Amino acid sequence: MGAHDHLSVRAYGASHGSHDHDHFQVLVGLEGVLELEVAGRGQRIAAGDGCVVPPGERHDFESRTGARCLVLDSRAAGWARVNRTPTQATQALARYLAEACTRSLPRAQTLGPVLLLESWAPSTPVPSPRPRRPIDWSALADWARSRWAQADIEVADLASRVHLSPAQFAARCRNEQGQSTQQWLRNLQLDQAEALRARGASVAEAARLSGYRSPSALTAALRRRAR
Repeated sequence: MGAHDHLSVRAYGASHGSHDHDHFQVLVGLEGVLELEVAGRGQRIAAGDGCVVPPGERHDFESRTGARCLVLDSRAAGWARVNRTPTQATQALARYLAEACTRSLPRAQTLGPVLLLESWAPSTPVPSPRPRRPIDWSALADWARSRWAQADIEVADLASRVHLSPAQFAARCRNEQGQSTQQWLRNLQLDQAEALRARGASVAEAARLSGYRSPSALTAALRRRAR
């Protein structure tokens, strides 16, 4: 709520001439029809209708048969985003606030301005994050195993396989596998090499099928893991 927000119920009849304010003036129709002109544009406010007059815009009011409106003078910047008719909740709240003004209910008059804005221009909800495409790590590992004998596999190759950038893939790997992409690849290669050796493959064959450049490189890696 702005420091000088003020709620009131006002009756309108003949025009008193155009004028402007240095604050927002918010009107919600209660009874009758109010003819309003703002910056040369005409508008009618019947019961339940509403209008927000921005600061500095000249305006004039007239009602030939008499009209009553709930009026809020406010400096709250949130009124700048109100560009539609009041919601049903706003209309019901306006009727209550008008009664509160008539009965001089202090809490309603104090809280009314912020509630009126909240009901009329609710905050834009924060969009839910888009669901992330799941990574089938088992299928990705199978794909890597089937390629090692033909060519080196880079992180970019794995990322492309699951339709992610290398940076996105690296973040997902750390979050979902608890290790860096290079660690994941190395462990995958070593697991495959150990499985091949357990089935009786030679060191040279195991190195070739698990992507090691030489049998000695595989032997050194297996020794490091065993420590």
